[in-house]
Amino acid sequence: MKNWIVLLIAVFMVNACFLTVDASERKKKTTKKEETVAKPPVKKLSKYEKLFKGKSHEIAKGGFMTLHKVDGKLYFEMPLAVMGRDMLLASTTTQTSDNSVSTNGYKAKEPMHICFTLADSMVHMRKVNSYVSYDKNNDRLQRVIDQNFVNPIIEGYKVLAYTPDSSAVVFEMTALFTGGDAAVTPMVDEAFPLAFRNSINKSLSAIDGIKAFEDNVSIKSSLSYNVSAKYLNTILYENRPVSIKVTRTLLLLPEDRMRPRISDSRIGIFLTNKQYIANDADQLQRYSLAHRWRLEPKDMEAYKRGELVEPVKPIVFYLDNLFPEEWKQPIRTGVMRWNKAFEKIGFKNVVQVLDFPTNDPNFDPDNLKYSCIRYVPSSTQNAMGPSWVDPMTGEILNASILVYNDIVKMLNYWRFVQTAQIDPRVRNKKLPKDVLEESMAYVLAHEMGHCLGLMHNMAASAAYPVDSLRSASFTQKYGTTPSIMDYARFNYVAQPGDKGVKLTPPDLGIYDEYAIRWLYTPVPDAGTIFDEAKILESWVDEKAGDPLFRYGKQQMSSRYDPSALEEDLGDDPIKAGDYGIKNLKYILKNLNNWIQDDESAEHRQELYNQIVKQYGRYLQNVVYCIGGIYLTEAKDGSVDKRFRSVPREKQKAAMKWVMKQLQDNDWLDNREVCSKFKLNTKASSELNASVAGILTKIYMNVTLSSYLAEKNPYTLREFFDDFYTGAWDAAIRNRKLTHGDKIMQKALLDMMARSVSSIGGNKLGLVSTANISAEVAYAPTIEEICLYGLDESGMIDKYARDLKEVEQREGKAYLVELMKQTSFGYGYGWQNWVRSTAIDESATYYYETATKIASLLQRRVASANAADKPHYEAMLFAVQQMLGRK
Repeated sequence: MKNWIVLLIAVFMVNACFLTVDASERKKKTTKKEETVAKPPVKKLSKYEKLFKGKSHEIAKGGFMTLHKVDGKLYFEMPLAVMGRDMLLASTTTQTSDNSVSTNGYKAKEPMHICFTLADSMVHMRKVNSYVSYDKNNDRLQRVIDQNFVNPIIEGYKVLAYTPDSSAVVFEMTALFTGGDAAVTPMVDEAFPLAFRNSINKSLSAIDGIKAFEDNVSIKSSLSYNVSAKYLNTILYENRPVSIKVTRTLLLLPEDRMRPRISDSRIGIFLTNKQYIANDADQLQRYSLAHRWRLEPKDMEAYKRGELVEPVKPIVFYLDNLFPEEWKQPIRTGVMRWNKAFEKIGFKNVVQVLDFPTNDPNFDPDNLKYSCIRYVPSSTQNAMGPSWVDPMTGEILNASILVYNDIVKMLNYWRFVQTAQIDPRVRNKKLPKDVLEESMAYVLAHEMGHCLGLMHNMAASAAYPVDSLRSASFTQKYGTTPSIMDYARFNYVAQPGDKGVKLTPPDLGIYDEYAIRWLYTPVPDAGTIFDEAKILESWVDEKAGDPLFRYGKQQMSSRYDPSALEEDLGDDPIKAGDYGIKNLKYILKNLNNWIQDDESAEHRQELYNQIVKQYGRYLQNVVYCIGGIYLTEAKDGSVDKRFRSVPREKQKAAMKWVMKQLQDNDWLDNREVCSKFKLNTKASSELNASVAGILTKIYMNVTLSSYLAEKNPYTLREFFDDFYTGAWDAAIRNRKLTHGDKIMQKALLDMMARSVSSIGGNKLGLVSTANISAEVAYAPTIEEICLYGLDESGMIDKYARDLKEVEQREGKAYLVELMKQTSFGYGYGWQNWVRSTAIDESATYYYETATKIASLLQRRVASANAADKPHYEAMLFAVQQMLGRK
């Protein structure tokens, strides 16, 4: 019994011990819980938060996306909703230490057409393949596109974080905006005749600022470069430091895009090439889209009733506040002149010019959303009107007009050498206010035409008879040309005493209004863009055969058509040249009297150089009649012919006229004028050598022209006979040699030496022993490009870019074939040289001509006067060497 009681007491005490321990533990837990509530643990940061926590952080948030600048690095916070959407990335120079390599307000590169896609932990930046179009409602075609025309990846970025709501991803983009990526550089590669090479100093480049808006973001960067420059093949400088601030705009393109308009090659409009894959077509269709602004009536019903209506979105340009005050009004006048053309198709207040806003923090002239007219303080005598488009539709999204400071100097020269014979106002070192304003308004109207989508129409001025340009009634009504998009400057045909003659181009020409009508008239009832194209095509058909509406493309890579040249006037270059030369002689004779306040004679020397250059244009305008071929964009069945050889009598007359000019242009070397200038060679000799060089190549044009002529061609034999007769006129008639005679004879023998040597003779080159291929024979020389001012709107750069784009898209083989094309007049693009070596018989006529020259000189050496005899002996020795007779 006692044992049981003892055991029971022991059990009770053990349980009491456990209860005490349990209560103690529960008390500890309760206290710990209470302490947890009072002091919560440190929250773990998300990847998104870690990117910005404790760092220098600037944020720009807009409707499109968000930008972060963190400790000098740039991060995109891109919504998943815009992945795959089309965007444009454009680079515009904002500040520069050297505006010859990077011009404020200019985009040196075409905007990149890109999109971003998300794949696992990477964001890919892709180049959008916009060349191919198709019916997006067709499943089969969609599969074709998906398999054959994907958007290539050009860069990849690691996803660093998702936003807290997982609606966007964050990735770093610093390298693209501070590096040397050629696609977004603000540096030009060339500004003819200069070529540049640059390398970026990344350690001195940085992100400056960020902004975000409803449909775009803006990033400003400071970049540091080392730049080297060459003038043709001469190094000007190496590794010169250049600092640039650049504004990059990433623009989200709308999903509701403008309806495209298919181009018509008979109207000169900038365009984007396309390839259409049709479901029922036997072959792929190539076509192109015209570049134009999205111009839609606010009230379509009122528009259809014939009322003038405003557009939904006007074309607004902002005017730089850095312009001299006296320039601003003529700039506005020239730009807004185009409203007259828009009113004729039912729109009002389309083109507007506003001053740079001073109280709008969002305004940025370098943002892709703003089109601006910019002042460039440079000695360049130029103005430019480039534009940038949506590659899918051709919609012009942005345009700029760049006006260089020394455009005033250019206008001064133009007005003096072209109109001083009739306009006393321009016979000064500085143009009076009224002349400057009317001249500047013309230049700005021309550049605005480019910004509206119009290309140069170099054939326009050939529609007017030359003598009509001396008529007051005609010129007051029509000006000097049917299109201000021609390079028809001022009225150099008008003679002293021609009263009331208008000296300037028209405000807008007949062709300009016609082009605006075709480009911007709404066609709301057309079902598809192809239906619309048929309607618009009928409008052009109505004007076929009318020279006032003829389009002549600028001849960049070849020169065939003498009616589509720059800087010419009228339908007869010989008659226009005679009038122009008569005026130049009058101006040169009075140069010292008209320009008095010029002690150093520098201004007179520059005016004299312009007189020589103007005379050279008159010569070249006639030279290209020799072997000329008129080219007209035409469709089958129309009255126009795609190509037509210049009539034989015109070619023969041109050859005779040019040869006569080269023998009789020593009036250029006016001693009374030239004695005031610095030491130099005679201008007539330099000019004669240049023109002689063209003549020695133009036989290739004669070959092709005679081959294509329907009847009575100007043959290669006749060309060589006329060349022989003209060049050796002094020897044939036994008259005293002029400098022009000697230059022409040397050039002819040098040209012959290159061919005659190939059939057995020994070559002795008297001017140059360089080989000139058939291809080079067609291309304009550097002298011609400078003479004609071919790069006025960046056309040479555009030509090079077009060829590069074709090469990248189609491959090198296609580019080679393009440059060897053998057809005329089809489609857009430049007229390239046409291979005619298979029909070239020049070697035969070279040999025949060489024997005639040898025979002539053998007779003339004996009877030549003492001064000319050494020259004839040298020429005889050279031709006998060619013929292998010595």
